[in-house]
Amino acid sequence: MTTLLIQTESVPLTVNFPAIQSMTVEQFYEFCLVNRDLRIERTASGEVIIMSPAFSDTGNRNGKIALQLGNWAEQDGTGETFDSSAGFT
Repeated sequence: MTTLLIQTESVPLTVNFPAIQSMTVEQFYEFCLVNRDLRIERTASGEVIIMSPAFSDTGNRNGKIALQLGNWAEQDGTGETFDSSAGFT
């Protein structure tokens, strides 16, 4: 059974898909492509999570942190920074 978690600001909502045994990396990628408007993540255990957007105060705080980290990495020259929308496998 594949579990789909929809994260709200207060409580995650879990949706179960009994017909789907497990999603391969390719199937997950295709799922993300056909649902581009959603913020989709996958946990290490394979759970699919639909994240709600951050509120404006959280987005503002995150932007300031990213700016400071990016400036530091640029000056230091030893690393790279990515925003929260970057995907990694």
